Amino acid sequence: MPQQRLLNRKRLQWLIPSLLLVLTGAFSYAPVEDWTDKIVKALEQFGKKYPQEKVYLHLDKDYYAAGETIWFKGYVTLDNLMALQARTMYVELLDKSGNIVQKKMTDVYAGTSAGDFEIPETLKAGVYRLRAYTSWMLNFDPEYLYYRDIEILDQTKKNAAATPVDTAQHKDFAIQFFPEGGQLIADAGNVVAFKATAPDGYPVDIAGVVESSKGKQIGKLITLHDGMGSLEFTPAPGETYQAIVQAANGGRKTVPLPAVMTTGASLKVYNKGSRIFYQAVMAHPEDTANNNLLIVAQMTNQLVYKARLNASEGKISGFIPTNMLPSGILQITLFGSNGLPLSERLAFVRQNDLLTMTLEAQQIDNEERAKNIVTLQLPDSMRASVSVSVTDADQVPKNIQNQNNIVSSLLLTSDIKGYVHNPAWYFGDSAAARSNALDLVMLTNGWRRFSWKKILANDYPGLPFSYEQGIVLKGTAFTNNGRYPLANGKVDLLIKQPIDSSTTFASAPTDVAGDFNIPNLAFVDTALIYYQGNDKDKRWKDVSVKFNAHFFDNRAPVKLPYPMRVPPPVDASLLKSFLTAVSDGNRVNRAINSRTVFLKEVNIIDRKPKPAESIDKKYTSGLFSGGDGYTFDLTKENPTAFNIFQYLQSKVAGLNITGNLSSPNLSWRGGAPTLYLNEMRVETDMLSTIPVSDVAMIKVFRPPFMGGFGGGANGAIAVYTKRGGEGGDATIRGFELYKKAGYALAKEFYSPDYAVRKEVHALPDKRLTLYWNAHVQIDTITNTAKIQFYNNDFSKHFRVVAEGMTAGGSVGHVEATY
Repeated sequence: MPQQRLLNRKRLQWLIPSLLLVLTGAFSYAPVEDWTDKIVKALEQFGKKYPQEKVYLHLDKDYYAAGETIWFKGYVTLDNLMALQARTMYVELLDKSGNIVQKKMTDVYAGTSAGDFEIPETLKAGVYRLRAYTSWMLNFDPEYLYYRDIEILDQTKKNAAATPVDTAQHKDFAIQFFPEGGQLIADAGNVVAFKATAPDGYPVDIAGVVESSKGKQIGKLITLHDGMGSLEFTPAPGETYQAIVQAANGGRKTVPLPAVMTTGASLKVYNKGSRIFYQAVMAHPEDTANNNLLIVAQMTNQLVYKARLNASEGKISGFIPTNMLPSGILQITLFGSNGLPLSERLAFVRQNDLLTMTLEAQQIDNEERAKNIVTLQLPDSMRASVSVSVTDADQVPKNIQNQNNIVSSLLLTSDIKGYVHNPAWYFGDSAAARSNALDLVMLTNGWRRFSWKKILANDYPGLPFSYEQGIVLKGTAFTNNGRYPLANGKVDLLIKQPIDSSTTFASAPTDVAGDFNIPNLAFVDTALIYYQGNDKDKRWKDVSVKFNAHFFDNRAPVKLPYPMRVPPPVDASLLKSFLTAVSDGNRVNRAINSRTVFLKEVNIIDRKPKPAESIDKKYTSGLFSGGDGYTFDLTKENPTAFNIFQYLQSKVAGLNITGNLSSPNLSWRGGAPTLYLNEMRVETDMLSTIPVSDVAMIKVFRPPFMGGFGGGANGAIAVYTKRGGEGGDATIRGFELYKKAGYALAKEFYSPDYAVRKEVHALPDKRLTLYWNAHVQIDTITNTAKIQFYNNDFSKHFRVVAEGMTAGGSVGHVEATY
């Protein structure tokens, strides 16, 4: 049976026609064409035109410290299936103000992608947000992008005191009430759910009572799970109700309940697992308008149930069978005879259709640098993409207070609005307590992927962002010194990739407006694009080309849909141990980096290679020529740094670059070095805005530097921008050069093999992530994978986490500690 349900996830389309035939057969008296058809057709059209794309990131750890690397694996789905045609995923690291600290464009293959963020040691400690999405997802509500708040700690402050608690704020809380179906209907039994939260957004337990305006106690409020609960009562018409509540944090409040309605209708739902019972609740059952109602249930924008209701015939309830539906959120809507929605209710369908994975320890040895082997087992005949992380379970304890994994993200939180605390808890097992709590989540969070009223009025969202299946080059060609568009001409391009020396030729026709478009390109790092406008009629001798900027080129701050939440605090003793290990590890990395820089410096000074000498002569003059210091020739590199200051970090001994890299603090031998751009003195904010791709050379002069006007007692940094044609290929005549950022290079995770003697093994091993593999190779015969890794110098327990997804969209999560 579980295997059958796994197959059911591959498509809802194949089962819906037969399912609807059964469900609507009892209501076959309806005309072939009536008002209900409009609702069905509107949903069908929306589902076809606007498929749902989602993104989830598996990270190697729950939190980090400055100097570490964030490793991530991206999973992309389309209508809850692996997005096999998706090609591009965007990931950003944002600060609390929405400023982009780092960003990556990664290549998606078979619905998955991988990448990393290197956290500078100088990055300010605090809460940051990872945002991940595809271009298609930008067409819709930004709340449905992927977000994850993480804390980045300061590895130098191992004994920092805890932040003092604001007692007044600590006792504050908010409570919201949510009538089932959206309204409190007079003279009918109503379920009212509630959710209480502290000022930081996290749940708080409450207790209290509900009273009428006359002081009569109607019911009691008791938290069932994570600040949520419910009560049921029958409100009287014209009466008002209030809740008198005391929170566990000591706060007290009196809060009014929503108004009692004497018109309209609502929905009651009972989720029995194998089927969902619904009942329409009308303020005036005798109203003839209630003789022509409609119930519609949809999942992933696809109709799975509809039924006509008639109050005069007693048809106000029914069952929705769920045995053929996949796990996920079901939206149930009650429509009036005017074709507009009256009430809505969410229900979670939970099936035994997840990707079941198991971990089995084959060899566990917590001795220093010992080898460990763990076997990952997948179900027979299941093909999946899997990622695995192994971390030190003692130094990096699991954040058990708020977990969100691939299952809870793709099946739950990615489809509803509002914060869900510790969503992974709801999928721990199938106990009734978790199912009841999950139903409270359905009652207290909204589903708004589309508005019924809008799609019924043919008011569909615009699509300013295309469904990208690769890198796109767009632009406009002009003639006559840019006065007129080159109509019906073409643009010829040579695309060279320095990283592998490959060359691709492309030719793009222009339309009547001179616009051209080359879709579905794929290249990594930075491509050198040589282009030439071509007027086939030779009416104009000059043809210029202007390339369109891509939305990802914009570095403007991101508008955050909701404030960042500070993660739950880490135990003080564990935090100290974690930061000590990170600090020691950073020291080892600095030693390796400084040794590399020293060797490069010796080669430059003693051997004086001709290329470095020639670029110095080409760009410098006066006392800027030669000098005592460092020379960096960027025309021979393809740097991926955010700006010049990030590029220089850790490259120059004694030069300290700290703070915000957009306006950093510079220090060398007790003072700030003087900055020059093309030998003219400038300030840090100007240099920080210069794209690294536009820089030809950077010279760093040791103190003192007397070559420029305006000082230099503490040394100097001189930046030279590229001149026309710089970095170009002399063999390509008549072409202009345009540089285009491509997919980020995927860095390889360093996993030492201590069975082989290497010089680097003499250094201390302070790794906290012992193993990371974004693309685990599964043996197709045994359906297993061996996870092999070596211990560091101190770990005694290991936490292994595996997450994966099949082509049919089944997702799975498993973890174990050894």
